[in-house]
Amino acid sequence: MLKKNRLFTPGPTPLLPAASRAMASADIHHRTADFKALYQRVLADLKVFVGTQNDVLLLASSGTGAMEASVSNLTSPGDRVMVITAGKFGERWRDLTKTFGCQVDMVEAPYGETVSPDVVRAKLTPETRVIYMQATESSTGARHDVKAIAKLVQGTDTLLVVDAITGLGTTHFDVDGWGVDVIIGGSQKALMIPPGLAYLSVSERAWKRAETARHPRYYFDLRKERKSAAKGESSFTPATSLIVAMAAAFDYIRENGKGDLAKGRELLVDNAELSAAMTRAAAKALGLQLFSPSSPAAALTAIIPPDGLDSGEIVKRFRDQFGAVVANGQGDMKGKLFRIAHIGYYDYIDTIGAVAALEQIVGELKAGHIEFGFAVRAAQEVFARSKADRSVAHV
Repeated sequence: MLKKNRLFTPGPTPLLPAASRAMASADIHHRTADFKALYQRVLADLKVFVGTQNDVLLLASSGTGAMEASVSNLTSPGDRVMVITAGKFGERWRDLTKTFGCQVDMVEAPYGETVSPDVVRAKLTPETRVIYMQATESSTGARHDVKAIAKLVQGTDTLLVVDAITGLGTTHFDVDGWGVDVIIGGSQKALMIPPGLAYLSVSERAWKRAETARHPRYYFDLRKERKSAAKGESSFTPATSLIVAMAAAFDYIRENGKGDLAKGRELLVDNAELSAAMTRAAAKALGLQLFSPSSPAAALTAIIPPDGLDSGEIVKRFRDQFGAVVANGQGDMKGKLFRIAHIGYYDYIDTIGAVAALEQIVGELKAGHIEFGFAVRAAQEVFARSKADRSVAHV
């Protein structure tokens, strides 16, 4: 059969067609009135998408650039910080904070699990300047309890910085209500455009800390970027075509919310939650185990392959037989799990197609021990129950 290339990876994610068209015609100079108006509109839409009244800044970098900025702008050499980690991307916080000379208190959980707020409370001290954590650990498919951690720092001088690069658009946050000081996103995730833009909201508490932080900063000086953003500009040459694409993505999300961007964001999260629930049900119907069963994320589902099988074989068969790209495990998890994403531009048919392909592959590997249609039915039943629940809610 013909094969269409499809991404089922937790970033980059499938491109929104309207964003691709916008990029193709993005012949615009960044120091013009037209671009200034566009840039101001995108920054305003970012605040709504994040769900905050705080400043939101846009950087021409991957999400890691915003992560680095949240270390260099908020800490000084020798500061004591806490890193919460249960996977590869939590470990990136460890590496960044150590690179900038911080004293790092690690609060760790095994891959696939989450860190208990009680453990964090026990290690939190008045000397802890910042807590760095993930919202979703996309290397394992686990979702951390940001709300519970945020509650621990209320009324203290400790800042909370959250890498929500795969969390925004897949998890419901109350950034201001919970007191999250910095939350970070990336263009190639729920916003359905290519990699190259990072964005982050910054609280007033964090701005005060930035004024006293002693690390050298230049490109990632958030104070400089804030001053430029107030004038509708970026400090340095922006990724103009990606910003045009981001504007198109916000138009699409707003349209889904019938003109309400915040409602469209909520629907985007609900879509990811439903796709994830359908995929989890299908995996269980196939007799497969979830890698993060206790706190599964909506951004992606991490699945353990059948006994004795390297997950790379499943990844390879997805690509060779169906032209679909799913993600293998990372680092020590390579060969031990595979990951199917639900971030951004995925719909019912995408989810059912991924489930059907997985069923086909597992059926072949188990040599006839799988009843075809069983996993697809499990996913469809989740969808049907969700549709019925929505109908009842609207009565």
